[in-house]
Amino acid sequence: MLTIFLQAQPQGSSSMMLIMMGVMFVGFYFLMIRPQMRKQKQEKNFQETLKVGTRVVLTSGLHGRIAQVQDDGFVIETLSGKLKFEKAAVSREFTEARFGDKAKAADKTAEKKEIETEKK
Repeated sequence: MLTIFLQAQPQGSSSMMLIMMGVMFVGFYFLMIRPQMRKQKQEKNFQETLKVGTRVVLTSGLHGRIAQVQDDGFVIETLSGKLKFEKAAVSREFTEARFGDKAKAADKTAEKKEIETEKK
């Protein structure tokens, strides 16, 4: 049976095999590796742009507000108190994900109130 398969292969099949392997590698790169790198880059930018007062959801499902930004992490204020977490633990911004444009408008009014109270 093996001799039938070996006889059926043409002589130029090794170069065709290399071309197919190359096409598969390029396909894997564009379908798997590149999107993952893009996602990691977006996540890092998201974590770097977080500021005090932003409501976030952590990867563990904990909801809270950023009370303090440190070099190695965040201090998250929850109903049970303040807890320190690594920056990588922040999964998403809670207010924008849940409320959309309404949350942005509410944040702007809250910032205005904070500025007014600081002036007084």
